[in-house]
Amino acid sequence: MKHFDTVIIGSGINSLTAAACLSKKGHKVLVLEKNNWIGGCIKTSEITAPGFKTDVFSGWHPNFVSGPAYAELKEDLEKNGLEYLNTDVAAGVILPNGKSAVLYANRKKNIQAFNQIVAGDGDRYRDLMEQFEEISDFVFHLLSNEPVSWSSIRKILKTVRRKGIQEFKREVGTMLKSASQLLDQHFESDVIKALLAPWILHTGLGPNDAAGNIMLQVLIFALEAAGMPIPKGGGNQLVKALMKIVERNGGQFITSENVDKILINNGKVQGVQTEKQEYFANYVLANVTPHQLYEKLLTEVSLPESLKKDLKSFKYGNASMQIHYALDAPLNWENPEFRRAAMINITSGVEAVSQSVNEVSIGLLPKDATIAVGQHTAFDPSRAPEGKHTLWVQLLEMPRHLKGDALDEIDTSNGYTQEVIEAYAARIEKRISKHAPNFKDIILSRKILSPLDLASANVNLVGGDPYSGVASIDQLLLWRPTSKYQRHETPIKNLFHIGASTHPGPGLGGTSGYLAALQIK
Repeated sequence: MKHFDTVIIGSGINSLTAAACLSKKGHKVLVLEKNNWIGGCIKTSEITAPGFKTDVFSGWHPNFVSGPAYAELKEDLEKNGLEYLNTDVAAGVILPNGKSAVLYANRKKNIQAFNQIVAGDGDRYRDLMEQFEEISDFVFHLLSNEPVSWSSIRKILKTVRRKGIQEFKREVGTMLKSASQLLDQHFESDVIKALLAPWILHTGLGPNDAAGNIMLQVLIFALEAAGMPIPKGGGNQLVKALMKIVERNGGQFITSENVDKILINNGKVQGVQTEKQEYFANYVLANVTPHQLYEKLLTEVSLPESLKKDLKSFKYGNASMQIHYALDAPLNWENPEFRRAAMINITSGVEAVSQSVNEVSIGLLPKDATIAVGQHTAFDPSRAPEGKHTLWVQLLEMPRHLKGDALDEIDTSNGYTQEVIEAYAARIEKRISKHAPNFKDIILSRKILSPLDLASANVNLVGGDPYSGVASIDQLLLWRPTSKYQRHETPIKNLFHIGASTHPGPGLGGTSGYLAALQIK
């Protein structure tokens, strides 16, 4: 029998931020992880070739650097060796006709560049960002705090008094519109629309989904303000720095130990049970999906009917696929700004993104997928041998339940077989090669992670969904993951639910763990 103040199930970013914050408050913390590594979706590994440090899952940290957990822990993280690197070219896009554009981490440069593409689009971009700044304090407060709290209620009332009820209603209504409506309203240039549209996929939404308007503005604002920061040497440097905070305050990490059951007595949490032993604690934080929590770890608890209904309706989103490369040289993009860009999207535009999302919704491999090409070594050469490079490719439009191919070229009758994955990767590589002709010639090695591989690597990535639940309006804020319990609470006293399935949702930010830790004295 081992006793701790707090036991945390799972070791993703939300678990680590909670563990660090609680450790600093004097809690003796235990983090239990079923995998053989700590970090959840933060994992740096030489999976392609020796010396090539690849961020296997998540690869970029703008949400974390701009969030409340980092503000709380920054000084400790830096003392423990964490160093963030950045580039002023946050993103780029290239269309089939070769037209391209970039988004700088600099508003003045964006205004100038957009006006050169289409006269007036830069000015409209400036107006959009200034309009968002007027409500940014309200928006970021809701995303960085519990929606149901006196702090949030006061923020809403203050905003209503300042703007007036009619204007407040108008702005909230505008927020609930789609990303495509936002882009059509503010821009004339198809290439600028294409530059911004793919980023909505990183919220788990599509261009035509409700609330895409405000979520896209949040992302654009964050990219401009924070860029695309990455830890020098790989994402696991953040994991190591957070672990040091915990361990230096008496905390402990155990890998390869799966929690089978949460122990309850008279409605209050007592600890957890693994296949090896029991660990007793005053508090337990579970970084799992709602179905894991209530249907696997709390099987002996009688759940309210309203909670059962919420569980039944909680849905998971589209799957993802990763392709990682070790390269002998950098890609020879035609646009010179791409050579120092963090991420470049290859797309045919807003309509193509919408079409791919629709194809995936009916189980098809999209014919014209959005290809996110990440270039960590463009500004962190320490991740590869001298003169070499890594390439991080993410495909966010993949069906969880594969039923066919939109181009009818790949036989998918047996699901995600190795043949299907190889054939689809070849389709993606052909499109990259069109814009970087030397691509195929400089590949030293490659590693593909299919939706099945992602689901196998992390139980929270259900069916390969990287966001642990679709981020539609009915599964955000007050409704993520359930309308029954707020503030990351559960039916069990001192048991808290954290992770991407909970408020504020997906993204490597660590905010849900941070918010839960605030409630524990």
